[in-house]
Amino acid sequence: MRVETGIVGRTFQEIKESAQRAEALGFDGVITAETGHDPFFPLLVAAEHTQRIYLGTSVAIAFPRSPFVTAQIAWDLQYLSNGRFRLGLGTQVKGHNERRYSTPWVGPPGPRLREYIKCLRAIFDTFQNNAPPRYQGKYYQFTLINPFFNAGPIEHPHVPIYISAVGPYMCRLAGELCDGVRLHGFNTLKYTREVILPNLEAGAKKAGRDVKEIDVVGGGFVITGRNREEVERLKEATRSQVAFYGSTRTYLGVLEAHGWGELGLRLHQLSLEGKWQEMARLITDDILKEFAIIGTPDEIAPQLKERWGGVVTTVSLAFPGRLGMDDDVARALVRSIQEL
Repeated sequence: MRVETGIVGRTFQEIKESAQRAEALGFDGVITAETGHDPFFPLLVAAEHTQRIYLGTSVAIAFPRSPFVTAQIAWDLQYLSNGRFRLGLGTQVKGHNERRYSTPWVGPPGPRLREYIKCLRAIFDTFQNNAPPRYQGKYYQFTLINPFFNAGPIEHPHVPIYISAVGPYMCRLAGELCDGVRLHGFNTLKYTREVILPNLEAGAKKAGRDVKEIDVVGGGFVITGRNREEVERLKEATRSQVAFYGSTRTYLGVLEAHGWGELGLRLHQLSLEGKWQEMARLITDDILKEFAIIGTPDEIAPQLKERWGGVVTTVSLAFPGRLGMDDDVARALVRSIQEL
């Protein structure tokens, strides 16, 4: 398995040190999320101050950015990182697109993201090979370019595209068109085996691809720390995360796979009432264990192998600094997972 971690920090110096430390600890890659800040800017700093690790968004929200805007950013990051950039895309839900990003919700997200990816590939082809701009879809088109606006060829023109996927359509789309799929932290082995993998394989088969070519980034939540006390503290924080995600109707299928549909409806109602602490109390230890690998650092790799071996190819870990973990322990943890 490969192991990645998130960049922490907001200043140039903090981002630089975070990326360099991740590389020194042996991580295979670093990722950024689009939460309170833009996901691309830190990767520019990381590209300048690292040599080996890959750099990816986990994830950038697609629809608020046109395909051409995203293509330009991705192309430049791929060039400046010497081919180490991975473009992770997600759709977010209708409410956030319309009310947070001021982005019209013009159609179902799956078919729209399909066009978005195809349009990106067409733009990359024009940049690299001067191919005529001939992509026309229902939601996106790329039919105009001139040399002044063409970014031009680069040494590593294949920009790997990953998408976040929970439902069947997105899993099939990842299998058909993408280099990788980023599974949500709110995920279980049961749901992965029954929903994600069959649809991923169906998409790959449609495209005449081997499903093994697709990088599956997952493993759920990993809860670890220097001692049992820290593990217990992080368990409670993760319990709240699971409750939050479980309250989102988009993810109800994950709970329904375990016969917990009523729990999802109850969590959703409590979220509308703002009863966040009461929500967390509904996530029992047995439920939490379905979503998380829990233990001290020396216990994590064996559990990952038992649950996710042969299923996921890349695991995401919280940055060791957030876990209070010293470098030697973190390095050993990373190496033990890579050896699975």
